[in-house]
Amino acid sequence: MTLSEKAAYLKGLMDGIKLDTEKDENRLLKAVVDLLQDMAVSIDDLEDNAIAVSDELDEIEENLDAIDEFLMDYDEDDEDYDDDDFDYDEDMDYDLGDDDFEFDEDPVYEVTCPKCGEVHQFSEKELLEGSKPCSKCGELLEFEFDEDDEMPF
Repeated sequence: MTLSEKAAYLKGLMDGIKLDTEKDENRLLKAVVDLLQDMAVSIDDLEDNAIAVSDELDEIEENLDAIDEFLMDYDEDDEDYDDDDFDYDEDMDYDLGDDDFEFDEDPVYEVTCPKCGEVHQFSEKELLEGSKPCSKCGELLEFEFDEDDEMPF
């Protein structure tokens, strides 16, 4: 039996015994029964709202789980990936990381002369030539690579 049903039962009992509501004690009893009935209706409404909120939260949780699964499974190499699916603000300044790296420049390699200790910087092309003289002492700096050796670039 719900609270509303119990309050209605008490009201029915009170009406059934035909209390004289002109007497102070019976007026008090009638007021208490009316209050109980109003409270029962309010509590039923609160319970219905709580159930509705709980259902909404369950639906939101399912949606968040689906979004999380999508983001975890996202792979840029995926065939279904389409850059047009995303809206980018062209006026927005996106920070793409450290600007210290220039990818258009050739890499520079440092070589120390074994005779005088002078440090030289050579490009990949210069290393592939095989040798260069030290600008300080004239010692020939040789760069030899076997087929098994991996180039440092």
